[in-house]
Amino acid sequence: MDKTFWKRAAWELIKTALLTAVFCLFFEAIFALIIRAATPSEIVITAINWVVKCLAVFVFSLICIKKERAFFKGLAAGFVSVFLTMFLFAAIGGGFHLNLLFLPELVLSTLCGGLGALLGAKLRKD
Repeated sequence: MDKTFWKRAAWELIKTALLTAVFCLFFEAIFALIIRAATPSEIVITAINWVVKCLAVFVFSLICIKKERAFFKGLAAGFVSVFLTMFLFAAIGGGFHLNLLFLPELVLSTLCGGLGALLGAKLRKD
């Protein structure tokens, strides 16, 4: 592994994490309007947030991460994405709201990032 590998890996990781965070913020803004109208339970809100984060990490890892060591780069992207979105939501929402479900969310999002990158590497022809 040479220096260019680490630069490419860092760029792919940052790009994936930023796109995931932007997508989640955009979705949450739209979802906030729906919450005002429908007033769903806290469980429904948490479940939808998990699904959106996991799908975003999976899709953007699939798109942005290239072949070499894709699974590990995807795991890192999923891990970083969870913390990035957590900090952004805390900045917007006025504080951190951690609960017992944070650790499973971290593990699930990390695995989704790794699996998305692995699938993208298998499907990519370059």
